[in-house]
Amino acid sequence: MVGTTDLEQALELEDIFDELYELELEDDLLISKKVREVYQSARPPEMDRRLYLRELLKLQLELIKLQDWVEATGERVCVLFEGRDSAGKGGVIKRITQRLNPRICRVVALNKPSEKERTQWYFQRYVDHLPSGGEIVLFDRSWYNRAGVERVMGFASHTQVDEFLSDAPEFERMIVRSGVRLVKYWFSITDEEQQLRFLMRIHDPLKQWKLSPMDLQSRVRWEEYTKAKEAMFVRTNIPEAPWYVVEANDKRRARLNCIDHLLGLIPYQEVPRETVTLPERMSDPNYERSALPRELYVPEKY
Repeated sequence: MVGTTDLEQALELEDIFDELYELELEDDLLISKKVREVYQSARPPEMDRRLYLRELLKLQLELIKLQDWVEATGERVCVLFEGRDSAGKGGVIKRITQRLNPRICRVVALNKPSEKERTQWYFQRYVDHLPSGGEIVLFDRSWYNRAGVERVMGFASHTQVDEFLSDAPEFERMIVRSGVRLVKYWFSITDEEQQLRFLMRIHDPLKQWKLSPMDLQSRVRWEEYTKAKEAMFVRTNIPEAPWYVVEANDKRRARLNCIDHLLGLIPYQEVPRETVTLPERMSDPNYERSALPRELYVPEKY
């Protein structure tokens, strides 16, 4: 017979898999049958879901070890996620942060600059979000907006873009010299894959909010974005902070490959944990619990 501890562990593991599965459903839920058929026929099958979930859980356990090591040693880790719209940056960020402490691992996704920020040094608003000791910071898009969307959409002049491409390597060398571990990922998808993913968003009520007029323009200006990306790589791929390209047509493999690669870049070690013993609960025999009025309780609809 399974002992109480084993049973509790089994139930906890089942709950973890349920949570992972629910997150994965976003890729399939409420998509029209026709669009799903087109999507599946136009690309090779994705990695088996059960295998993917098992491997993801293993990597997430390692991410917890990394988090503990960063906190214990006061290390500073900064990871940039760049790529075309719908390339899968947000998906991998979700899987990285899913089981981590948000006080240690935080996501930075800045909106367009304010009027005040437009008058500042371009990198200034990003500096405030760089990690302090014992922190991991994930940038969901970063200062490289200037080399991509701002260049292609005309929000920055040719001179501003050229200055950025000259300044970015020096800015990043300063970051690295200060002791921050800086990692840069570019999520790469094909033209056909982006088109399919945009179709999925159009027909999926859970994802329509992700599709902005700017995203639609990125389809129109595919080649301009390609030229901008290539120029960015040439000018900003430096030994201190190289670009790492993640082949992202298969979302599941891309997530696993990226997380595994990130773990491999950082020399973390497992931090010994103190044995925790649950103390006895203190109780007062004279205390009477007072309940709130019934109408203030959330109805148990489910």
